Amino acid sequence: MQLERKCSEVQRCTPCKQPRCAFAAPDGGLENGGGGEAASNSETGHCHLPLCPSDSSPPCAHNYDDCQARSSEAADNLSINHLPSSILLKVLSHLTVKERCLCASLVCKYWRDLCLDFQFWKQIDLSGLQQVNDDLLVKIASRRQNVTEINISDCRAVHDHGVSSLASQCPGLQKYTAYRCKQLGDISLCALATHCPLLVKVHVGNQDKLTDAALKKLGEHCGELKDIHLGQCYGISDDGIMALARGCPKLQRLYLQENKMVTDQSVRAVAEHCSELQFVGFMGCPVTSQGVIHLTALRNLSVLDLRHISELNNETVMEVVRKCRNLSSLNLCLNWSINDRCVEIIAKEGRSLKELYLVSCKITDHALIAIGQYSSTIETVDAGWCKDITDQGATQIAQSSKSLRYLGLMRCDKVNEETVERLVVQYPHIVFSTVMQDCKRTLERAYQMGWSPNTSNTS
Repeated sequence: MQLERKCSEVQRCTPCKQPRCAFAAPDGGLENGGGGEAASNSETGHCHLPLCPSDSSPPCAHNYDDCQARSSEAADNLSINHLPSSILLKVLSHLTVKERCLCASLVCKYWRDLCLDFQFWKQIDLSGLQQVNDDLLVKIASRRQNVTEINISDCRAVHDHGVSSLASQCPGLQKYTAYRCKQLGDISLCALATHCPLLVKVHVGNQDKLTDAALKKLGEHCGELKDIHLGQCYGISDDGIMALARGCPKLQRLYLQENKMVTDQSVRAVAEHCSELQFVGFMGCPVTSQGVIHLTALRNLSVLDLRHISELNNETVMEVVRKCRNLSSLNLCLNWSINDRCVEIIAKEGRSLKELYLVSCKITDHALIAIGQYSSTIETVDAGWCKDITDQGATQIAQSSKSLRYLGLMRCDKVNEETVERLVVQYPHIVFSTVMQDCKRTLERAYQMGWSPNTSNTS
C-alpha cells in the first residue's frame, strides 16, 4: 500500500533508449554502477532505468531526468572533430578550393591543417578567383611540390613570374589550364615546358602574347603531351605548330580556333607526325580542302571540327568520312558549300557517326530525309538556321530514323510550330530544339526548382 501511495503521482517510465549514452566511469564501468547488467548495456550503447522504484531508490522521474541531463551533457561534448580524420578529409573534399581556403580553414587550427592536406593540393582549381596573384602561386609552389594539375583561367592578377615560379618548384605538373589570361606570354609557357617535362595537357586559349617560341619549347621538352588547346592565340603560325607536331608524336587532341596564321602546312604536319590524334579542330582557320584531305591518314580520328572553313568542298568532306571509320562527331557548321549530296554520303558512309552539326549549311529537306533513311547510328542532328528546311524534312527524319535523339531546328522558319508540337507528342524520345520548345523546357525547369510567375524579387 505504501508503494502505491508513493507512486500514485509518478507515471510509470519506459526504458531510456538514447544511442551511445552509457557514461564511462574512471574505473572503466558505468557511472551508475559496474554490475553485469550495466556492462551489457554499455555494449549496446543504451542505458536502461528500472521500471518502478523501490523504497530504497529514487523515483523513476528523478532517474529519467538524471539520464536526460547526462545525455545532454554528452551531446554537448560531441563534435564533428571526433570523427576520424579520413572521414573529415572526405567531407572537405566536396568543397571548392575557395570554400576550403576562405571558410573551412578558418573554423579551427585542426581544420586548417586538414585543409592543407596534400591531397587537396594535387589538383588545384583557381579559375575565376581575382584574389589569386603571383605571391599566392609562389607560396603554393614553395609548400606543395606535388601539384599535378592547376587551372588559373580568368585570373587576371597572375603574371609570367608567378607561373614560372610554380613551374620551377613543381616538376611533376601534368595539366595546365589558363584560358583568357591575356597578360601571360611566352615566358610562362617556356618555363613550364622546361621544368615540367611530364605535361600531358596544355590549354591556353585566348592568349594574345603567345608566339611560336613557346610552342617550339613544348616540342623540345614535352614529348608526353597529348592535349593542347590554342584557340584564339593570334601570334601562333605554321612554324610553331609544325615544331609542336614533330616533338609531340603522342598528341591526341589538338584544337585551334581563328588562328589566322595557321594554314594547310600545319594540317599536313599534324597528320604526318601525330598518328594518334583523335580530336582535331580548325574552326575559322585559313585552311582549305588541300590541307583537310591529309586528315584521312588519321585512323583513330573520332571528333572533327571544321566550322567556318572558307574553302571546304564536299568531295573532301566525303573522302574524310569514308577513310576515317572511327569518326563519331563531325561539325560542319557555317560552311555554305555543304549540300544535300554531301550529307547523303555522310549518312551512308559514316558507320560510327553519332553527331552531325549542319547549322547554316546549304541543305534542304532531302538532307534530313537521307539521314533518316541511310543512317542507323546518328543520334544528334543540328540543322538550325537552314532556311530551306520545312515540315516535310522534320517529319520524315523523325519517322524513319531509329537512332535519332536530338533534332535542332532553331530558326528554321519554314517549320511550323504546330508541326513540332505534334512531333513532340508522337516521338517523345526525340528532343526537338526550336525557340518555342527551348522556352518551354526552360520554364519547366524553373517550375521544378520552385519558381512561380507570381513570385516577385523583393531584394
